[in-house]
Amino acid sequence: MNIRTLGYDHPDAVKLNDQVQLEYAERYEDEGDATPLDASMFLPPRGLYLIAYDEQERPVATGGWRTQDKNAEGYSDGDAELKRMYVIPEARGRGLARRILALLEADARAAGRTRMVLETGDQQPEALALYASSGYTVCEKFGHYRFHDNSICYAKSLVP
Repeated sequence: MNIRTLGYDHPDAVKLNDQVQLEYAERYEDEGDATPLDASMFLPPRGLYLIAYDEQERPVATGGWRTQDKNAEGYSDGDAELKRMYVIPEARGRGLARRILALLEADARAAGRTRMVLETGDQQPEALALYASSGYTVCEKFGHYRFHDNSICYAKSLVP
């Protein structure tokens, strides 16, 4: 497996984002994740976007983080927000999400961020299990979906 730093607007990122949006729409019976994102949010040192490729050079997983600081949506100073964690169905169960998550946490820590936060939903049991087993705890809701009942927010300290 080869994990590369690429832009959120890279064609492979767009392809995988389209796939995860379809999965969100199916699981939640809605339009998918409407959180406003653009490629500039994931540019180092204020963020990072990763894509994993399999042995045939097919894009199979993504994940990114972006800088957040205290604002009206409930973020705190020093936050790094995890976004677009996704593994295609055929590549699940290989530890890819866990590897990407570890790389993103390390990068955010190196960039001076003190807490990783994320929002997921109650129809994503795989995500809930990953974050709980990776040391994340439920926190006060923040972000675009903070008023939605099926939204669940997690946080993990990045301070050693």
